[in-house]
Amino acid sequence: MKNSRRNRRIIGVTAPLLFLFVVSLTGGLYAASAGEILSRVDQVMNAPKDRKVTMKMVLVDKNGNEKVRIAESYQKGDDHRLIKFLEPADQKGVGFLSLPNDVMYVYFPAFKKVRRIASHVKNSNFAGTDFTYDDLSTFKYSEDYNPELLEETDSFYVLKLVPKPGVKKDYSFLKMWVDKGSFHPTKVEFYDKSGNLWKVLKMREIEKIKDYFVAREMEMKDLKKQHSTKMIMEEIELDTGIPDKIFTKRYLRRTR
Repeated sequence: MKNSRRNRRIIGVTAPLLFLFVVSLTGGLYAASAGEILSRVDQVMNAPKDRKVTMKMVLVDKNGNEKVRIAESYQKGDDHRLIKFLEPADQKGVGFLSLPNDVMYVYFPAFKKVRRIASHVKNSNFAGTDFTYDDLSTFKYSEDYNPELLEETDSFYVLKLVPKPGVKKDYSFLKMWVDKGSFHPTKVEFYDKSGNLWKVLKMREIEKIKDYFVAREMEMKDLKKQHSTKMIMEEIELDTGIPDKIFTKRYLRRTR
């Protein structure tokens, strides 16, 4: 009888503790998994040593009217990016430069001056597109956002990304669908400060080039403005040794 009562006391004490331990461990595993997934996303998105892309941009307004632009983009590592418009004539030479430590510059040929983008302006749209300067800048999701794993299916991880304390974003949170096979995002939803869905980014035709996963097409839709911008990657060159001089204010001014 004494042993039986002792066993009951042990079970009565240890069972809740064991339950709390399992719950705590499970929560820890999910948090770690979300962090690992987002780190893999960053690695995949910034895997090439450098890349040069010639793209067609198609801007579509709420009435279905289209404007087409041709641009080229250069990226080196995960912290240098330059985008310049080549066509049409009224947009030629407009450019954007993103450098480490959240330093960004914009150039409009009409003003003939490179201007640094202030922190309160980085969430403005770039040259009439549906991408903000911040959207187009180089950054790592894992450095700016705290991730939570919302759902796991056979094909996707669904993450909720909340800006870290002190990180200023125009969005209250993002939802990201990550392909399990490539760890490349296929869709990102952007929610405004009131928690309403604002923008949707879709990445399509993801293919493997030189062992890197690359999206051939990206489309950002602004649901409030009923406006969208599609980027179609027509030429992609990877690991060609892009020189550092490309990522300078002097080159940003240059028009060919």
